[in-house]
Amino acid sequence: MQSKFMSSNADKMYKTPLSERYASQEMLYLFSPYYKYSTWRKLWIALAEAQKHLGLEITEEQIAELKEHVEEIDFESVEKYEKELQHDVMAHIHAYGDLCPKARSILHLGATSCFVTDNTDTIQMQEGLLIIQKKVKGVIRQLADFAKQYADHPCLGYTHFQPAQLTTVGKRACLWIQDLIMDLEEICYRRDRLKFLGVKGATGTQASFLSLFDNDREKVKQLDLLVAKIMGFPKIFKISGQTYSRKQDTQVVNALAGISSSAHKFATDIRLLAGLKEIEEPFGAKQVGSSAMPYKRNPMLSERICSLSRFVIALAQNPEYTHATQWLERSLDDSANRRLCLSETFLATDAVLNLMLQVTKGLVVNSKVIQNRVMEELPFMATENILMECVRKGGDRQALHEKLRVHSQAAGEKVKSEGVQNDLLQRISSDSSFSISEKELEKILNTQDFIGRAPEQVTEFLSTEVDVLTGEEKI
Repeated sequence: MQSKFMSSNADKMYKTPLSERYASQEMLYLFSPYYKYSTWRKLWIALAEAQKHLGLEITEEQIAELKEHVEEIDFESVEKYEKELQHDVMAHIHAYGDLCPKARSILHLGATSCFVTDNTDTIQMQEGLLIIQKKVKGVIRQLADFAKQYADHPCLGYTHFQPAQLTTVGKRACLWIQDLIMDLEEICYRRDRLKFLGVKGATGTQASFLSLFDNDREKVKQLDLLVAKIMGFPKIFKISGQTYSRKQDTQVVNALAGISSSAHKFATDIRLLAGLKEIEEPFGAKQVGSSAMPYKRNPMLSERICSLSRFVIALAQNPEYTHATQWLERSLDDSANRRLCLSETFLATDAVLNLMLQVTKGLVVNSKVIQNRVMEELPFMATENILMECVRKGGDRQALHEKLRVHSQAAGEKVKSEGVQNDLLQRISSDSSFSISEKELEKILNTQDFIGRAPEQVTEFLSTEVDVLTGEEKI
């Protein structure tokens, strides 16, 4: 009797973290064995229906039998056949034929394995891109709401991760959104341009189908189009070898890698801002940041986004190699590779977007920290404004410029060496050369005067690009 503390055999087997921890159920289902092999059967049905429509001796009874058993996949039977035949498509043909004895003779008629494998891959990519598209829109919409809320909230801008001129929290969010919009446009473009392999035969010449239709070339041409239409594809490859061009895989995977690049940039920014305590990702009431340091609030979700994004970006090279190494009309060394690469890229991108939806829904803005950091640096940024005001009052521009340089250097050194607050304003107001009061200096240091057109840029960007592109759709 097995102890309750002992693992079952299933627990001892490796399972991909993408299925155990990260990817959504809808994406896991799309790349599941059941979805894949039931789609093979739907393709065989579509082929039979099109062949019947164009005059082959296929009966309604045979097609009805195929449809009746499309969802009954006996994986144990398939496994037995594959051990014997060493061919996965033939194993499924035999297992399906066992369930459909009347239709066995017309199953897979004239087709090669890539009829089901390549066309199914294209269907999965089409549906996967739709899932991705919806989630990218959801992230954009949530970030747009965030950007609108903080459109005029001044914050310190950074170049080279060094303090620069002011921007706003909302404007910074628009930079993230803009990248994602470019990704969304690419995803939509690639989905709209996906092409179906159709029915092309062993080397893409359709010779086997010409034989079936007594050399009627027009019927073979119509068969290709009709099967694609039944399966929902208006575009097909007019030219192919045994497979569709693997260039299509490279284009799709590169579009997914683009999303991961944008996600990595976003998550890295959040990690930097969390280190400054300015903006943080949502943190659960009982969440543990560190097993050793109880006080820590590690940006765990953003770190995970970076981790998975890096995985996708690295994967993007893989289809390029696969496409580059296809020999003439085809080489089977793409098969095992694509089983891994296509599914893993979609699952990992899906996981990245799930995390982004979670993070962007609950971003925490620590306004006081942001304000304090602004006021630490703003006196330095305002020196030119102060100089102009003092010159307007009759001061000597060159003399005052030198004094500002000296005071700024001294104040900056004191901040760095003693860790005290910036006292530049006090130095200036107490120097009679400037003839300016603390009240006048405070007026000059109005943060809204240092953010330029950032608030309007946010409003214009959201109304002209984001709202038009995404509408009100939320995830």
